[in-house]
Amino acid sequence: MHLLEKEKLPRLSLGEGRNMVTQLLVVNLTIFVFLFFTLVIYKMEDVGEVRFHQDIMTWLRLPADSSKLLMRPWTLITSLFTHIAVWQVFSNMVWLWCFGTFMQHLAGHQRILPLYLFGGICGNLFYVAGMQFIPSFHALAGGEYSLGAAGSVMAIAVGVTAIAPRYRIFPLLSGGISLWIITLLFVALSVGSLLASSRYGVTYIPELAGGAIAGWLYMYQWKKGNDLGAGFNKLTFKLTHVFHPASQQINPEDLKKKNFPPNPELQPFKRIGKVPEQRLNEILDKINENGLSSLSPDERETLLRASKPE
Repeated sequence: MHLLEKEKLPRLSLGEGRNMVTQLLVVNLTIFVFLFFTLVIYKMEDVGEVRFHQDIMTWLRLPADSSKLLMRPWTLITSLFTHIAVWQVFSNMVWLWCFGTFMQHLAGHQRILPLYLFGGICGNLFYVAGMQFIPSFHALAGGEYSLGAAGSVMAIAVGVTAIAPRYRIFPLLSGGISLWIITLLFVALSVGSLLASSRYGVTYIPELAGGAIAGWLYMYQWKKGNDLGAGFNKLTFKLTHVFHPASQQINPEDLKKKNFPPNPELQPFKRIGKVPEQRLNEILDKINENGLSSLSPDERETLLRASKPE
């Protein structure tokens, strides 16, 4: 069995600060519930669904017309967290949890949010460009729009497949299913649902293509040692820790880049045979934060030793 299959995947825990997938799910579902009940209130007050879209959705969804986008540039981001249809939010969140969990396990939680935003924004730009430059789409640009996390989810799906295409899930089913097969099924279902939804569904294919390209590019550079989201993560850390005590305003990623002398009092003791629980927890935390590739040969050996029975 592959070493990665022996490790537990991050659980859906609201209290786990490093589970970025859970936090994205909470944000998306919270916004969906708010919009859903706001729509219900509009209907109960006889204001109407049309007025709801004019008053609220117009400022959140991405317009297909480039001139309208210039007037509302923030919709490049707000549209990534905006869902109004139950099936849309359900399918996007299920796939986000699926591929996001794999990404968080294989490459660390710090890859999730930058890739979600980068892939979604690129997907939105591809969508607007397609509506402007594809002749058959251009006539529809005036009244069409895009919303939802489809481009972001596609970026995460293609990104995690790019770094571990043969990673297997459900190992009890004849040795498991390769990740690339799951991704291929996801792409087929995504494109198929667009084509079957309406005659205008084909106009959203450029958005999926843009997300896929962004996901592959991001993780390809990450494998080469170029973390495109490093600056974003540093900024996010500073903003979220600005009111914390000074001791908590030091980014752990910055500490790893400095050669501090080891403190003997903080070093876990060594033992031949069973690995100390403290040492094992440190290694598992490192995998969750930075991925399996960040482990040193000694840490890999320790992890293998811990997986063997006494």
